[in-house]
Amino acid sequence: MIFYIFAILAVLSGVYMVLTRNLLYAGFSLLVTLLSLAGIYVLLFADFIAATQLMVYVGGVLVLILFGIMLSSRVHDKSVVSENTNKVWGTVITFLVLVGMFHTILNANLGALPWLQTADTAVLGQQKSTVQAIGIKLMTDFVVPFEVASLLLLIALMGAAYIATDKQKV
Repeated sequence: MIFYIFAILAVLSGVYMVLTRNLLYAGFSLLVTLLSLAGIYVLLFADFIAATQLMVYVGGVLVLILFGIMLSSRVHDKSVVSENTNKVWGTVITFLVLVGMFHTILNANLGALPWLQTADTAVLGQQKSTVQAIGIKLMTDFVVPFEVASLLLLIALMGAAYIATDKQKV
């Protein structure tokens, strides 16, 4: 029951985010969508993904988007609203994608998947957390790719700071 509540909340807030013209309301409905997805991840015993969802997307990206909208929302005493263009093409493409997804889901032979036939669901009840296992793997087997990714992110941050600075010397 809780899964369906989170799923309906995520879908409704996602639809509202796409259909609203007010950018601030769209940002807040994105917040509800991302929080609902984090709740679904918790229900799927993917607590590491849920924590990452909250820290990276809700804590970082969404806050940055909302600050950007709120700081630039008043330009010459006019609210910034999005202009809905290509409504017809957007509706047609969305409908075609949904029909394709439903067709794929309904025609999928899920009984033929080997991991579903041999899955032991009793293991999930005893599982406490995936964070410790993922942390040990990151710091032992995958330490070099982890550090390379952090180095690339640092270089990207330095590049963004360089691009954002004023290049004129006084």
